[in-house]
Amino acid sequence: MLSVRGVTKKYGKLIANDDISFEVNPGEISVLLGPNGAGKSTIIKCIAGLLKFKGKIFINGNENKSLLAKRDLGYIPEMPVPYDMLTVWEHMEFIARAYSLENWKERAEDLLKRFELDDKKKKLGNELSKGMQQKISICCGMLPEPKVILLDEPMVGLDPFAIKELKKLVVEKRKEGCAILISTHMIDSVAEFWDTTNIMVASGIAARRTRKGIEGSGENLEDLFFQIVNDAKKENGGEE
Repeated sequence: MLSVRGVTKKYGKLIANDDISFEVNPGEISVLLGPNGAGKSTIIKCIAGLLKFKGKIFINGNENKSLLAKRDLGYIPEMPVPYDMLTVWEHMEFIARAYSLENWKERAEDLLKRFELDDKKKKLGNELSKGMQQKISICCGMLPEPKVILLDEPMVGLDPFAIKELKKLVVEKRKEGCAILISTHMIDSVAEFWDTTNIMVASGIAARRTRKGIEGSGENLEDLFFQIVNDAKKENGGEE
């Protein structure tokens, strides 16, 4: 379970996240929707322990910067950052050693094959295309079998086959009881499998919806999203 409680993040006088609170339960795919600059990546980085912030974040009951929390967390960043001089397979071995994983090689082989990297095992990080770098980032994030998974704009740069496989993998992880948080501004990319959503504008959460609630009320998520974004632009004089 992921619990975000009253998180505020400032860069000087700029408020990137303003008193953000939400939860993602086991077996749930939750989506952070919002335009560029809404603060989605910032809250993801706060959860991942990469930024200092005010407030509290818990991963399966443990503070997010604790070792216990980090063992349960998988993070796929918006911009993949592979090690230039490690091969694809050495990336997997590095993660396995960092997490003290046992019997990991078969799982690593399956992930690489699934994302069409099995024939690229000897390629160095700096020899990979942007799409391949994103694939190795996904494989590394999933190898430790995390219970809480963060995906920040995960489909950017992926080819159609990899997008399809990633969607299938996310749904599989939900069935395994993982709590999954996906940040995106592309509603279509998550339309078929989201369970809950928080719509972010101007550093805060402007609306929350569940799939059941949307289906029961007759609302349209895309229409709601654009209405909220447009209202925010008007309030800010035409700027997001």
